[in-house]
Amino acid sequence: MKRLKIGGVPEHFNLPWRLAIEEGKFKEAGIELHWSDMTGGTGQMIKGLQAGTLDIAVLLTEGITRAILKGLDAKIIAVYVQTPLIWGVHVPVNHGINHLNDLDASTFAISREGSGSHLMSYVLAKQQGWDPTALSFNVVGDVYGGLWALNNDEAQGFLWEKYTTQPFVDQGKCKRVGEVLTPWPCFVIAVRTETLQQDAALLQAILPIIQKRAQDLKSSPDAAEVLAWRYALKKDEVSAWLSKTEWSNQLSIEKEDIQNVVETLHELHLISDEEQTNWSDKVFQ
Repeated sequence: MKRLKIGGVPEHFNLPWRLAIEEGKFKEAGIELHWSDMTGGTGQMIKGLQAGTLDIAVLLTEGITRAILKGLDAKIIAVYVQTPLIWGVHVPVNHGINHLNDLDASTFAISREGSGSHLMSYVLAKQQGWDPTALSFNVVGDVYGGLWALNNDEAQGFLWEKYTTQPFVDQGKCKRVGEVLTPWPCFVIAVRTETLQQDAALLQAILPIIQKRAQDLKSSPDAAEVLAWRYALKKDEVSAWLSKTEWSNQLSIEKEDIQNVVETLHELHLISDEEQTNWSDKVFQ
């Protein structure tokens, strides 16, 4: 039995992993998969891959792509969620900010440097026609740090997955003034290069297991109820999210899935000309 350490955010996207582990699906393939919740998101998982505390990570496409092009010794082996992520743009409740344009040149709370909440702030600036260099950032660790920063005048904006933050919006802990969608598949599966070299066959065995479990969940008549109960979400909101979400069923990864990410990172000066050169050789196995 081979033990591998995997990390992902403790959010509804990753229920297929939790179910497959609980049901012993990976043990049947000779893999003991140890899951760790990464409340700090993609930035925390990048650190884990770098330090060797994680072998595998399920993380945001833009964050891991930039990290690899910046020198992280890891590879993307598959798309996990094919559809875009819907980021909510959150602001303080009592700050007089009511529209996206009010956030031009503001301070954004981010979980970590290089995280999705960081990089998507630049994407938002690009879409809104703002000067991305006028943004400033406050590193807060996780969603709770982001809420604290908004409510203590340490940030004016905070990007996080829309459905995860819906309970906080309902409770009046923040306002949502808009949304921004990733213009690419939102989650990928990445592994440390050393792990890939040592356990390539096992990693290839993991992919069909998780893809089947995700498809089974998607087609289950009680999926919305199970997800709502597990993640303290409203059933009708989970149903809306499920209708817009497609887990990938492809065992190989297409260059086009990542190309838009790389071009956007380069356009926003988040990677250099040199880092963009031969990017596919660096990013893929």
